Parts: sequence; structure tokens; C-alpha cells
Amino acid sequence: MSKLKVVGEKSLTNSSRVVGLLAQLEKINTDSTESDTARHVTSKILHLAQSQEKTRREMTTKGSTGMEVLLSTLENTKDLQTVLNILSILIELVSSGGGRRASFLVAKGGSQILLQLLMNASKDSPPHEEVMVQTHSILAKIGPKDKKFGVKARVNGALNITLNLVKQHFQNYRLVLPCLQLLRVYCTNSVNSVSLGKNGVVELMFKIIGPFSKKNSGLMKVALDTLAALLKSKTNARRAVDRGYVQVLLTIYVDWHRHDNRHRNMLIRKGILQSLKSVTNIKLGRKAFIDANGMRILYNTSQECLAVRTLDPLVNTSSLIMRKCFPKNRLPLPTIKSSFHFQLPIIPVTGPVAQLYNLPPEVDDVVDESDDNDDIDLEAENEVENEDDLDQSFKNDDIETDINKLRPQQVPGRTIEELKMYEHLFPELVDDFQDYELISKEPKPFVFEGKVRGPIVVPTAGEEVPGNSGNVRKGAAVKEKASPKGEEVKEDGKGHDKTPPWQLGGQNRVATSAHSFNNDLVKALDRITLQNIPSQVASGLTAGMKKDYGLPLTVLSCTKACPHVAKCTSTLFEGRTVHLGKLCCTGVEAEDDEDFESHSSAEQVSSVEASDGPPTLHDPDLYIEIVKNTKSVPEYSEVAYPDYFGHIPPPFKEPILERPYGVQRTKIAQDIERLIHQNDIIDRVVYDLDNPNNTTPEEGDILKFNSKFESGNLRKVIQIRKSEYDLILNSDINSNHYHQWFYFEVSGMRPGVAYRFNIINCEKSNSQFNYGMQPLMYSVQEALNARPWWIRMGTDICYYKNHFSRSSVAAGGQKGKSYYTITFTVVFPHKDDVCYFAYHYPYTYSTLQMHLQKLESAHNPQQIYFRKDVLCETLSGNSCPLVTITAMPESSYYEHICQFRTRPYIFLSARVHPGETNASWVMKGTLEYLMSNSPTAQSLREAYIFKIVPMLNPDGVINGNHRCSLSGEDLNRQWQSPNPELHPTIYHAKGLLQYLAAVKRLPLVYCDYHGHSRKKNVFMYGCSIKETVWHTHDNTASCDVVEDMGYRTLPKILSHIAPAFCMSSCSFVVEKSKESTARVVVWREIGVQRSYTMESTLCGCDQGRYKGLQIGTRELEEMGAKFCVGLLRLKRLTSPLEYNLPSNLLDFENDLIESSCKVTSPTTYVLDEDEPRFLEEVDYSAESNDELEVELAENTGDYEPSAQDEALSDSEVSRTHPI
Repeated sequence: MSKLKVVGEKSLTNSSRVVGLLAQLEKINTDSTESDTARHVTSKILHLAQSQEKTRREMTTKGSTGMEVLLSTLENTKDLQTVLNILSILIELVSSGGGRRASFLVAKGGSQILLQLLMNASKDSPPHEEVMVQTHSILAKIGPKDKKFGVKARVNGALNITLNLVKQHFQNYRLVLPCLQLLRVYCTNSVNSVSLGKNGVVELMFKIIGPFSKKNSGLMKVALDTLAALLKSKTNARRAVDRGYVQVLLTIYVDWHRHDNRHRNMLIRKGILQSLKSVTNIKLGRKAFIDANGMRILYNTSQECLAVRTLDPLVNTSSLIMRKCFPKNRLPLPTIKSSFHFQLPIIPVTGPVAQLYNLPPEVDDVVDESDDNDDIDLEAENEVENEDDLDQSFKNDDIETDINKLRPQQVPGRTIEELKMYEHLFPELVDDFQDYELISKEPKPFVFEGKVRGPIVVPTAGEEVPGNSGNVRKGAAVKEKASPKGEEVKEDGKGHDKTPPWQLGGQNRVATSAHSFNNDLVKALDRITLQNIPSQVASGLTAGMKKDYGLPLTVLSCTKACPHVAKCTSTLFEGRTVHLGKLCCTGVEAEDDEDFESHSSAEQVSSVEASDGPPTLHDPDLYIEIVKNTKSVPEYSEVAYPDYFGHIPPPFKEPILERPYGVQRTKIAQDIERLIHQNDIIDRVVYDLDNPNNTTPEEGDILKFNSKFESGNLRKVIQIRKSEYDLILNSDINSNHYHQWFYFEVSGMRPGVAYRFNIINCEKSNSQFNYGMQPLMYSVQEALNARPWWIRMGTDICYYKNHFSRSSVAAGGQKGKSYYTITFTVVFPHKDDVCYFAYHYPYTYSTLQMHLQKLESAHNPQQIYFRKDVLCETLSGNSCPLVTITAMPESSYYEHICQFRTRPYIFLSARVHPGETNASWVMKGTLEYLMSNSPTAQSLREAYIFKIVPMLNPDGVINGNHRCSLSGEDLNRQWQSPNPELHPTIYHAKGLLQYLAAVKRLPLVYCDYHGHSRKKNVFMYGCSIKETVWHTHDNTASCDVVEDMGYRTLPKILSHIAPAFCMSSCSFVVEKSKESTARVVVWREIGVQRSYTMESTLCGCDQGRYKGLQIGTRELEEMGAKFCVGLLRLKRLTSPLEYNLPSNLLDFENDLIESSCKVTSPTTYVLDEDEPRFLEEVDYSAESNDELEVELAENTGDYEPSAQDEALSDSEVSRTHPI
């Protein structure tokens, strides 16, 4: 104990000595005659600084005057030894304290004093070497901490002093080393770099660097770092190219690569590559690199380095240089405009569509001649950082800050007379139900019967028993008229009238099996065509099925002549009879009863139809009939097998794919081999929409492709190597970009062969394909073997910038942009199979119409009020369906009719963006839940009237667009001023909402279902004045805003009950750039407080029950059902008095859908509502750049609502479920 006390006293004594010495030195500064004393005092301070860390810390502590005393003495003294002592003290201080002490020295004016000392010392002849060494050493350490150091050095004339020292003492390595270190700091200023280049510093560096040598490796390393910094200047880079230094650098690199067998000089080798990277930022440098055979040299050396993991920085930097120098290629297309053309009724005056139409025909829109000019720096490795910087400054500008503009102001838009055109779409508001056969019933208590039934009781598409797909049982009520006055019910031949289908469980089930089909069947089944459908397909499937589907009168019929209908006499297979019904119902075994409807489980497939369940929604026969009336621009006549067969979720989990280390650089190396080994490239076009006469050679090793079916998108395929193909996607019609959605067929494969597919004209700067997402594959052979499902498929998946150049026309006026590649490798399990690949689970317009017809024909008209109207016709003449769902009134008595009419509205829409197919699967889950027989669904119907537009962009979906309608515009940017001729679905959907506002029946909730390509989980975007203002960092204005926090209630409910939902990803910020989206317009103009966009991931989840799993249709449909349950709980919160829901019913429902989702309150600001910033950590260059990347930190605010705002009366909602 006493020993510790002695040590403390000693330390205190040392500290006191430093303070005393500094005070003594400060006094000496006033008397210049005491140079000997100053020398003695500084010598003692130096000794203490060298031996005591506490001394160094005390001298640089905030508030200490020690640094000022030293700098003042240094500035005023003439004694050489005193100068050397102080310089040594400063070196001790900045060497051991890291950047903080260097910044402290800069803050005290050290940069200017030391530069002045350098100037004074240079006047001595000859200059004192030790002073120069130490001054340069200190300046090299503190220079990077001084933002104005480059200007100070130039103004003081320090550049030439340092450069002349190097020239004059070229062999004095002790002096040259700190001079080079300081030159490197000077070069961070571009003006300094150019100035030094003019004075011959580039040539000087090449005198220092040279071939492999074990001597002076430290000096060479610093010289290379300085050279790399110098060559970042275009002027210096041109100078280096003109003097042939690119070839010199390559020669030196090869020499070091060959002789550095033990890899002890990796930093020198990397320094050479960094210099090459800098010089190839200009066009001349890239050309010189190619001419010097640089591609082959770096390719060969990097391949030799792959075996040693510690050499990865060399491989990555080499890969980056080669990618940058790879000659820009023209996308092999005649035009980037879509292969299909649709003439618009009117041409917009301004905007991209107007520019497209006004483009002269002789203009080449694929490439620009100026794409590769010298004014463009193609620094691929910096692109993400630069874009982030721009976005960062753009974010605050994009947030709406004007509170007056933020406040919702209901805008009528159209007069009452104009809005009366929508009266016929709201018959529920005027119908007295006198002509309906209603059954007055008492509320029945819910009785648990032992079977656990999940929220979705209507089976999904494909939940089928062998042989019962699509059959309507005897006595099924088939609706013939969509009149609000009632429905006609057909009688079967035996006089059993009005027998509802939900009472007929297992009648007319036909057992079929597809195991008798052998493999050659797939060869014969090239595809199903509308011209080639037998009159009786799936006869075994459709026994007892009524062929008259009784389409409602409100559904527009196709007036277009169909000449192919008369040709439907040929059989699908010559010489044999085939029942197609067996292809999609292949004996999937039923699960146990208790697992029947456990939709939340990802481990098993829901069993096929229960004895008392509603009929399945997939009907191949009906699908074909609907497709015949679906109008497409290319006039498709083929049907894709997956759409005909249907899809059921696979009975296994599909985890997010782990990305192998180095996969991207391996793929890039294979791309570079195309340039190096050009003779190995086949370059054969095997599929081309632009050239209908193109035929695929009938060779056994060539794959065959097709996308000429509904929602298909594939424009061109080029065979690169024997098992590698480049694929090009089609632009959205009347557009020249939006390449993301794909859906195509592949056949003619060989098992055991690894086929690589490269989609080469993608445009987004990043993708979830870099973070575990896989494309989807559907195998017809597997479907025949009782596995009719889409599965995640592919290995070695990555997404990266390629060497195909985007024209300024395609890049929104920006030049020098490149396309991106999605690459994946597939090994097919079957020979000569027919497989389909898709970006996400396809859901076509015809599928929607089929599902709606099946729901309509299967519902109980005495219990469920269901209407399917036509909102409008699309540009190409397809009908846009509008669905109304609620519960029938208990009777035609006044009280019951009044309760029926006063139910609040819920308005839902989906699929405004065709490529976001997951939105349709979520909508499917919502529709099936609303039409199901569960007690909670009935309670929900009794609580609300649902108006649903399940597909806002039918034309885009049909024609395989990713984002636009046939007008070539993003419909979710047209809500503010939709044009009735160009945007009819948006115009009339907005009209419905305006009508409801005009009749004082504002919807309680509006939600637009979307898909999200760059984030995981499911989440919502809403609108809040307070949270928007808060993100402007104007806390005062935020505190003054009084706002109902009800907009947060539904998302918080969903975060409790839906496993895939993530509250922390939700945002309630209103941006200026989103003023024309549905979410903002319905909130601001219509006045719906709870106006949302619900985004569902295309990839998977990173939280909750589904963490680490890719999303599937089961989870998406479950989300749609959970959304409905959330609305039921919202009703309980918003109307606790008028809505008397039995608590035991909700408790039981909660037990069924309980989830363990963590709820957090902060809102996340996102830049773009439909495609927000990619907020996960981005490794854009994917092991191709070892430099420190700027992290894209998630911009999550810590906005915490007040206790009053957060108070929710529902204890179930306020309860937190820990993960």
C-alpha cells in the first residue's frame, strides 16, 4: 500500500516538474539572451516526454498551455539545439497519441509555425539536415489533420523546398523518406498535385521506384504511395501516359510478383497497383493499359495469387483495374426501346414518354459517342460513395418542411355531378335488400371443435386433392347476374336447388395420378397454346363440372375477333390421349387434420381441401378460357405451364443463401476471359424477339428459350460458352428502361451440367441478389412428379456492374453509366425438362380473374355480400376489376339495413407496379381471408365494407412490364393529376375515393400493397406531419405540431401479430418527391389519416419467426390474412363502444396468430417511397476493392412519441413480445 503511495507521489512530482519547466520556458521567451537556459529546460522536458506517458498526456490535455509555450519558443528562438529539442518533443507527442494529439497541435497553430520554420531553415546554406528531417516528419503527421494544409504549404512556398531537397539529396534516404511522406500529403490538394507535376515530381518518383530489390523497400513503398496520389490528377496521369510509364509500372509489377516468393513485400506490390488504378482513371490511361497487354498481365498474376488468402488485396485491386479498363461494349440490340409498341391515344407534351416519341429515328439510343470521353472519370469503386454523398445532401431537401403544405387539405378535384358516375359502384349504400333471401340469425357463440383452424381457411392455389381441381360440385350456386337485387341460382339435373357448395364436402372427387407419365412426356409437351387446346382437357379432373361459368354482366367481354377459337380441334399430342388434369393434381398427400390450415408454419404444406372447406381456387380449364379473352400487345397465344398447373408452397424451408467468399471476383474474372481468350467465345444468338426469323440450331447442347406468354419478359439470349448464356430483358412498353422483372422458359437441358445465366441489362445500383436472394424456378418434370411449386434456385449468385454502356437517353441524361449483371448458376435435375425462371413468384392478370371467379362462385350469398364490378377499361381494353366484400345484413329490417350501410369503408389496392408480384400474393391472402368461413372473418365483414382494386395496372402485368403501364409511366406517380385517357385505372380509383369523401364516407384505412427489392421483411410507409418536421431537425416546430398518433396504431398491431412485419423499418415521413404517390395524395387530398403503402420483401426476413428464411407465397398470403386481423383489432380500438366483439373470440384468434416480433418505435427515413435507399451494409464491389468503404449507416431516427401518443387501450397491442 505504501509502495503505491510512493509511486503516486513520484508521478505527482514529475507532473509538477513539467508544469514548472514549462512556466520557466515561458519566462525565458521574454528574454532572448538566455538561450543556454532554454536549451537546458527543453532538454529536460524532452527527457520527461520520452519517459512518461502522463507527461505527454498532460501537455496535450484540453486547457493545457504547454503546446502554446513550446510553439512560441520554437517560433522565437534562434538557438539550433533548442529548435531540435522542441521538434523532438513534438514528434514524441504526435507519434504516441494518434490523431487526437495531431489535431490538438493543428488547433494551436502548429502547421503555420512549422511551415515557417521550414522556410527559415531552407535559407541556410546548406540547410541543417536534422532540422529538415524532423520538420518534415512532424508536418507529414499533422498535415492530414489540417483541412487547409495544402493551401498553407503552397502559400508559404513549402512545395518547392521539399521537392528541391529530394532532388539535391537523392541518395540521402534518411532525408528523402520524410520528404516523400510530406509530398504525399501535399498531393491531397489537386492544385498542389498539378504544380508538383509541372516541376518534374512524376519523373522523380520513377527514378526512385524500380525492379525487385531487398534494399530500401520502405523508401520504395512511400514513393509508390506518393506516385499513386500524384496520378489522381488528370494532368499528371496524362504526363505519365505520354512518357510510357504505364508499361513501366506493369513491368515493375511483374518483376516484384515473380521475385517476392515469400510475399513479404505485398505493400509494395499493392502500391504499384494503386498507381495503375490512378492512371487508368482517364481514357488515355485505360488505352495505354490495354495496349501494354495489361489485362492479360493482371489476369494471370491475380489468378496465381488466388491460392494465398493474404494476397486478396492484390487480387481485388487487380480485378477493379481490369473491370475499369474493360472496353465498353454496346448492348447487342438495335434499340433500347421495347420490342413491342403500343400507340397511345394521346402523346404527353413533356416527360420521358414525350422525349421517346420525339427522338429522331436516325439517333442511336443504345450508346453515346461521348460515353467514354476524357471528361468522365470512371471510378467504379467510388460510385457508391459519391452517390451516397449526393443522396445525403438531397435527403434534407426532399423532406417537406412547409407545415401548411403538410397539413391534409381535402381537395374535391371533381364536382359532385362528375362524381355521380361512380354511384352504380356503391349499390350497398342504397340497396334495401327486399328481394334478397336473408336469414335472420342470432349471434352464435364460438365453439372450439377440436380442429385448429388458422386465419386462412380458403385453400391457396394448388391446395388440391388429386382430381378435384376446379370442379364445381352438383348443386353449386353459380352467379349469372351481378345485379344488386339478387342472384339466380341454378338447379342441378336432379332438382336439388340452391344447395350451397360449402355444404358439399367430398362429392365428385376423382382420384388421379401422374406417376404413370414418363419423362418423354415433357419432350412432347413443348408448351400449351391457345390454338392447340383439346375440346376436353382434363376430363378426369372436370367430371361433373359445369362449363357455363356464368360471368357477371359487369365483366366486359372481348369484342376482338378470335380466329384461333375455331381451330381448337387438333389434339395436344398426336397419336395419344392425354388428360392435362393429371399434370397439376399429382397426388399430394394430405396432412393430419390438426395441421390442415396452419399457414404460419413454414415446415409443411397445407393439406388439400377439407371435407367442409370451400373449393380450390385454381382451375386449369377456367384459366385457359380467361386467357383467351386477355388482350396483350404481342397478342400472346401461349400459356406458361406454371400458370396452367398452379403453384402450392413447397413443404420445406428455403433459407437465405449464404454467399461464398470471392464469388463475384470469380465471375468478373470469367467475364475478363472473354477479352483475353476471344477464340473461346461462341457468341451465338439463340433467342431474339427483334428478329422473329431467328431460329435455334437443333443441336443437343443448346438451350431453348421462350417468353411469349402472359407476363413473360425475355428479349434476347446469346450463347457465350457451351453452358453460359447472356440474357437481355425487354424494356417496359413505351419506355427505354426499367429492366428488372423476368419470366422465361428454358428447355433442352442436360442433367449434371452447371449452366450460367447472366442477365446483363439491369439498372439498379444494388440488389438483394447480393444478400442471399435467389431467383425462382419451376420444373414441369417436378410438377408431374407431384411437386408443382416454384422453388428458390441457383448458386454463385451476385449482382455487379458490367462492361455494357448505357446511353444518356437510357440513363436520364447521365453519361458514362453502365448496366449491371445478375448472374446465377443452375444444375438441372432432369434431362430435357421444361423449366421456368422468374424474378419472383408470377401472378398474372388471368390468374387474378380466375381466382375472383372461383371466389365468387364458391361464396355463401346468404352470409357474404360479394360483388365483382369493372372499374374501367385499360388502354388495351382489359377490364380492371373492383371487388366489394362485406357481410350481408341479418335481415331486411330497418335496423339491420342501417347497420349495414353505416359500416366504415376500407379501401385496398395492389399491383400498381407489375414486377412486384408479391403484392398480388398478399392481396390473394387478404381476399381469401375475407371470403372464408372463419368466425373472425365474419366479424370482420360485419365490421367493414371493403372496396378492393386488386390490380391497378393490368396492362403492365399482362405484357411483362416491371414498373410502367402502356403509357410508359409509373402509375404511382400520377395520383395527383391522373389523365383519364392515359391513366384510367388511377383516374377512376381516385374517383372512387373522391366520391366517398363527397358523400361523407371517408375510408378508415387506405392501403396500397407493394413489393420491395432492396429491403427485407414487411413494413409500412405512412404520413405524419410531426415526424416529417422532426426529421428536418427543427425540434421547436415539431413540438408545436398537434397530431393524432392513430396512424401508428395499425402498423404497431401488425408488428405484434404478423411474423414477417417489422415496425423498425416503417417510416411516416412525407417527401416532396412523393407528392404524386397514392399514399400521399389519399392522405393529403382525400383526407384519410391512415393512408399506407405496405411493402413486402422480395427476398426474405432478418427478424422474427422467419429470420434467415426467404419469403414464399405461404408467408405472403399469411401477411394478407394478418392484415385483416389487424383491421379487426383496429376496429376494436377505434370503436370500443359501438363494436361489441366477444373478447374470447379475439383471444382465441390471438392464440392462433401469436408471433414473437420485437416492436420498436423509431421511424426510419427513406429517400424513395417505392424503392428506398438500400439501408443494409453495402459491399458494392464485392471483394473487388480492399479500400475502406464508406458505410451506409441506417438513417434511423430516435423519434419517440409521447406517453399520450403511445397510449393504446388494447392491452394486447401494448404488450411487447421479446424475441
